[in-house]
Amino acid sequence: MSTRLRLSILCITAAMLAAGSLSAQVDSTSHKSRLTVGGYGEAVYSYHFYSDNVFRYSHAERYRDSKGFGRVDLPHAVIMLGYDFGHGWTVGTEVEFEHGGVEAAVEKETEETGEFEQEVERGGEVALEQFWVQKSFNRYLNLRAGHIVVPVGRTNNGHTPNMFYSVYRPEGENTIMPCTWHETGVSLWGRAGAWRYEAQLIPGLNAFLFNDQGWVHNGSASPYEFRPANRLATAVRVDWSGVKGLRLGLSGYAGNSFNNDIVTDERSRYADVKGTVLIGAFDFQYRDRYVTVRGNADYGFLGDASAISSHNKNQTTMTGNPYPHTTVAQAAWDAAVEAGVNLLAWSRSGRQLWLFGRYDHYDSFVPSENQNDVGWCERQVVSAGINYQPVAEIVVKAEAGIRLLDEQYNNEPFCALGVTWTGFFVR
Repeated sequence: MSTRLRLSILCITAAMLAAGSLSAQVDSTSHKSRLTVGGYGEAVYSYHFYSDNVFRYSHAERYRDSKGFGRVDLPHAVIMLGYDFGHGWTVGTEVEFEHGGVEAAVEKETEETGEFEQEVERGGEVALEQFWVQKSFNRYLNLRAGHIVVPVGRTNNGHTPNMFYSVYRPEGENTIMPCTWHETGVSLWGRAGAWRYEAQLIPGLNAFLFNDQGWVHNGSASPYEFRPANRLATAVRVDWSGVKGLRLGLSGYAGNSFNNDIVTDERSRYADVKGTVLIGAFDFQYRDRYVTVRGNADYGFLGDASAISSHNKNQTTMTGNPYPHTTVAQAAWDAAVEAGVNLLAWSRSGRQLWLFGRYDHYDSFVPSENQNDVGWCERQVVSAGINYQPVAEIVVKAEAGIRLLDEQYNNEPFCALGVTWTGFFVR
């Protein structure tokens, strides 16, 4: 065999090996990982040009000239993990640290005769927001069981910080209903063409935790190591996305809430009280590279509101009682819209700079005929600002606005800066 022929064979062999190696690299990088790792987080500075005194509404005249107060906050820091076991079986988890988590410890004091003390050094919450197992039969039918997000309203359906322009989550929905709303239950969901549907069976809300300022917002919470489920409820959602960039959504919730606690009241005057909660919501989004418009309208009704208010105000005040002891309204509502223009839409850099405006009008206390109104619970919030995205996963936010209340109260101007991220490390 000639030297030239040997060299030709060696070159061909090397080329084949290199091609095979490159093909293997392409296959390995293009293959979707069975493990999903991601999350999102927010860090915020805000200044509020009004008093935070607890009597600022009942004695508004005393606090008209307040210099205000500033805050730094970590509203949410979330780790998301998922895994595909194959054959249609997947799991998903989402662990959330709210406002920096909780730093609590038992310490031995050296200056107080050596006694042990429990101290809370930093407030906050740690919550398991999602923890579910799913069986996917096909694109039309998926069964999910475990701890799941309840997708009622626009914010619950899109609660990551890249899904809204404001520094904090939209105020109206975040006031009148749980947000992010998560329960342990069962969900059926699927897609058909431009449609997506979801139906859930979950524990009902707890009327003993309702209050005037937040309506049913705290009703999904539990101060115990478990969630009382004497009452069950249903939640449904349907989305349509038949036009490029446009999504329309309808969602709702229905369930009884009275006596859904470890403490039950069986006195005869409450025998017929059910505390039925009904919530209906519409939301939409249109987005392209130039403009984004989002909005929502929500309405909620609470049956037996007067009886529940009377019951909650008269609950025992023993030490450690977790109940708010306030009235709750028969209804609550919210309507909001935000719009943004991308000032860098014509740039080829990939960066985005959104100039936005937002309007939110809500009332967490719409009284029944025999209830007195709580005037400061109706608010309009007007704000504007920018969202800068140097890369798709990072958003730097700046917002200034004012909360408008009835003339007998003081308006509440504010400004806020935030840096957020949302993304996946493995997907």
